[in-house]
Amino acid sequence: MIDLDIQLDILFFHLIITSIMVGVIWVIQLVHYPSFKFISRDTYISFQSFHVRRISIIVVPLMIVELITGFLLLVNNGFSENILLISFLLLLIIWIITALFFSRIHKKLSSGFIEELINKLVFLNWIRTILWSIRLALICYYLLFI
Repeated sequence: MIDLDIQLDILFFHLIITSIMVGVIWVIQLVHYPSFKFISRDTYISFQSFHVRRISIIVVPLMIVELITGFLLLVNNGFSENILLISFLLLLIIWIITALFFSRIHKKLSSGFIEELINKLVFLNWIRTILWSIRLALICYYLLFI
């Protein structure tokens, strides 16, 4: 069992990371992914490569830290806190969706502009946007009532 002060530090850190990810995913959903349609076809391949490289610098470390801190919170509570368990399961779903769908779509888009794939990207990203937003609400609720 982790000391209570350390557990609260992990919880606050997890809340901050999740909050950042919620902000990032909403910007991606409402601004960034829809803007893919406005990129010149002549520069689309280099744009897609730029996007994947640069967005990874931001989201990969945050997602890893979010996963680790979420797991620590769950393990420390003996998997008995339903809110933490649900929140962590939602995070796992986000990771699975990202690996199964988003990585493949971005890989296909790296060979050129495909409007149907961009539409699919925007549509599917609503799932991650909603799941991350629910996670943030659950963590805030947990924090208020622990």
